[in-house]
Amino acid sequence: MSQPASQTILSARFLGTPTDLGAEATRDIAAGLAGLLADVFALYLKTKNFHWHMSGPNFRDYHLLLDEQGEQLFAMTDVIAERARKIGGSTIRSIGEIARRQRILDNDAAFVAPHDMLAELHGDTKQLVAELRRLHELCDGYSDVATASLIEVWIDEAERRAWFLYETCRSPG
Repeated sequence: MSQPASQTILSARFLGTPTDLGAEATRDIAAGLAGLLADVFALYLKTKNFHWHMSGPNFRDYHLLLDEQGEQLFAMTDVIAERARKIGGSTIRSIGEIARRQRILDNDAAFVAPHDMLAELHGDTKQLVAELRRLHELCDGYSDVATASLIEVWIDEAERRAWFLYETCRSPG
């Protein structure tokens, strides 16, 4: 949901940060970062949900893996939001805005089997990598090398998380 024009003007007046990227780049990249932030929060919460509701014979290993991955995701959130502000944009303001922007689907099931949890997080992490690559392309188009550089690190970190999830839920043999 977009804000009224008067709110946009006030926001730009009081929250705008000077940048050489230009108004169009700021608008598009900040919007991309807001979508990314919503996805990261959604994936963080799903990861913690599965961490809290893990059960079974591999409980300790899976519980620790998801705790580690949750910490990595949460560490991204402030950097994403602050990058949007550094380039003169704004960022998400509420859980409702996260819900409107997120592309990573929630899982509210009362029970999810451990293997299914890992497989779902693997798919979500691959989806996050795809979103990161799209945002990187947008940043490249505007010559925003600083945001693109951050995204490159996040892609590498997400691919590592996806790899760990894949290997952990692989069938033996």
